[in-house]
Amino acid sequence: MIDIAAMQLSSATPARSVAASAPADTRIYAVGDIHGRADLLSEIIERIDDDVRRRPIAHTVEVYLGDYVDRGPDSRTVIDLLAVRLVANHAICLRGNHEAVMEGFFQDPAILHYWQQLGGMQTLASYGVEPRNGTETAGDLHRSFLGIFPRAHELFMQCLRYQFSCGDFLFVHAGIRPDIPIDQQKPDDLIWIRNEFLDSAQDHERFIVHGHTPVPHPDIRRNRINIDTGAWKTGTLTCIAIEGSTILFL
Repeated sequence: MIDIAAMQLSSATPARSVAASAPADTRIYAVGDIHGRADLLSEIIERIDDDVRRRPIAHTVEVYLGDYVDRGPDSRTVIDLLAVRLVANHAICLRGNHEAVMEGFFQDPAILHYWQQLGGMQTLASYGVEPRNGTETAGDLHRSFLGIFPRAHELFMQCLRYQFSCGDFLFVHAGIRPDIPIDQQKPDDLIWIRNEFLDSAQDHERFIVHGHTPVPHPDIRRNRINIDTGAWKTGTLTCIAIEGSTILFL
């Protein structure tokens, strides 16, 4: 069994307090960009379940910040696992830019060239869709993918959200556009924005929990925390547990 307490004590990133608070008797687990690393996601799910057993609390919330597919080897199994969490644990699954591009491919096979640059071929391969003789067109791969994509995964994609608020925290994939009220944010900014958000030191309406831009270790600022630690490449998938104003690292 995983010793969560020992892991926290040995973590390079100790618990931190922030100027925001979760609702009373509530613990929020948030998981960064997964990118096809079903192996790491399975470990994180085990850690979350073990933490809940060891430290019972009235209410728990699981939030997955998007970018479940591409680059890593097993996007299909990642969605299998998250679909179960969504149903069994009422997990919140956000839409990342990589899910948006995959959804674009559903509609238009011409997007394949762009999707390839983002690791889309690894996603297709995880569903058993691979070029066999080098003569397949984007349309061929598109038809094969649509034919094999599970109905349960279609329903999962329909459940993805662009943002989720809990207490003083706002969970999004990429960030928000500064100076724009949260209820007026554009979906494209929530899943794509980088420098305008990352370079902003101003207070937002909420403390922002996000991923999208890989960092060597969780990046905690006064107004946000970035927990995308490049799991597909580094082997480190970050999960935080927010309770009151404290952020712990599982």
